[in-house]
Amino acid sequence: TPLMIIIEALIKLSSSGPIFFKQKRIGYNGTEFEIYKFRSMKVQEGEDEDRKLQMFEFMNDHTGEIKTKVVNDNRITWIGKIIRKTSLDELPQLFNVMKGDMSLVGPRPCLPYEYDLYPEWQKRRVNVLPGCTGVWQVWGRSSTSYKDSVVLDLYYINNMSPWLDLQLLFQTIPVMITARGAK
Repeated sequence: TPLMIIIEALIKLSSSGPIFFKQKRIGYNGTEFEIYKFRSMKVQEGEDEDRKLQMFEFMNDHTGEIKTKVVNDNRITWIGKIIRKTSLDELPQLFNVMKGDMSLVGPRPCLPYEYDLYPEWQKRRVNVLPGCTGVWQVWGRSSTSYKDSVVLDLYYINNMSPWLDLQLLFQTIPVMITARGAK
């Protein structure tokens, strides 16, 4: 809680707008829910059409050349850079866990337009609760291609167990502290 209060104050000092960012995501069995994050970007009205186009290219890259997460660096605030690198922007997702929309471990929830682009075999990702952390976040992060992130999510689904969840939770802490593979 003290860390969250400090982050809230720094967000307020960094730019105008709300402290929290809410966004529709696709969760368990393809149902929509609202995800909570600390706001790390300057406020923008409406949909980010450029990001949609970049995400479409990222998801459909068959060359393996696009190896990075899609991020609009121009909108990120100074505190946003820090909290994104350390994944502290995702702390409010603990409220999603308490509400039952998310689990601590699982595939990351996607945006509705991303879900609409999924081929059928990728829709297995929503057969489990989405998670705050997971195989992709610990073993790949931003340095992973889109297809590799899908494979890592499916690996998790095929090998789910309390032991794997515990391992991933413990591996998440050093990844956050060192900001390894973050963008």
